Amino acid sequence: MKILFIGLGGIGQRHARNLRSILGGNAELLAYRTRRLSHLITATLGIDETRNPESEYGIRVFDDLKAALAEGPELAFICNPSGLHVDIALKCAEAGCHIFIEKPLSNSLAGVESLIQLARKKSLVAMVGYQLRFHPCLKQLSSVLKQAAIGRVLAVRAIIGEYLPFWHRYEDYRQMYAARADLGGGVVLSQIHEMDYLYSLFGVPRRVFAMGGHWSELDIDVEDTASVLMEFSWGGRPLPVHLQLDYLQYPPTRQCEVVGDNGKVTADFVTNEVLIYRDRNLVPERCKYEGFERNQLFLDELAHFLNCVKTRQQPMITLDDGMQSLRIALAAKESISSRRVVEIEQAPRV
Repeated sequence: MKILFIGLGGIGQRHARNLRSILGGNAELLAYRTRRLSHLITATLGIDETRNPESEYGIRVFDDLKAALAEGPELAFICNPSGLHVDIALKCAEAGCHIFIEKPLSNSLAGVESLIQLARKKSLVAMVGYQLRFHPCLKQLSSVLKQAAIGRVLAVRAIIGEYLPFWHRYEDYRQMYAARADLGGGVVLSQIHEMDYLYSLFGVPRRVFAMGGHWSELDIDVEDTASVLMEFSWGGRPLPVHLQLDYLQYPPTRQCEVVGDNGKVTADFVTNEVLIYRDRNLVPERCKYEGFERNQLFLDELAHFLNCVKTRQQPMITLDDGMQSLRIALAAKESISSRRVVEIEQAPRV
């Protein structure tokens, strides 16, 4: 199996390392690279200057995309900056590659529907990289909601905060895609995982109102803080969901709390713990996932994608799903800019 990587930064190298772990020598890895950074990024996001990813993972590198696609790769991993995803993905799909696109799908809706239609026309498996969907805490949270274990849902509060300069200690944070408007950065798009999992639980919100901006002293040209209030529909009535995002908190925080009329459930994605309060009981049921390693999320999503390619099944997170979470994020950014409530059309799936 030939697999083409578009970009070999931190996430590209993680996927290459994990694919070698899953497939061993049964994969020929290719890469289209432009920056050609030579250092190896380790599993703990450090740098090993004595090794490079090309030799470490046995990757043949191309500086021309046409030449790389002429090799006939079956799969393409789109791991370059989000603002460049769609154009590259269209070329890979046209060449017949099954596609794995890192989140977010893009930084605009331009070309997204064309990509969805092309992948469908060519019967390609296409998946968006939202690894948080594979987190045991999210699975437990989803199960609680499906069982109506806390009664009727009344409100949701989610938060994601992490200090941007500590994300990738191997590089200048000011040069990261997340810090640059020209690469599709900003906390709303870079931390879009929350919008994806909220979409997976509650669908597409009807209205969005957001406040935020570049409110810190970080040397970036994108928003570092956003407070987003969304109106979903749940059980035939409005459901308010508040999401707080920032590039500033340390230690990191990532939680989701769902309040019902007969209890509440809190999922903590940092401590890997879910607390379930039922029937107004002050003592929670505690689900603790001891020893859970973050990289398992990436291993699980790759195994899922590879199985979907093998069986030609639809993946858990389709291009259409990626488009829906992108619509929510873009509505939040529009609201921040306009200072107005943004209505989201409840469009059918493409």
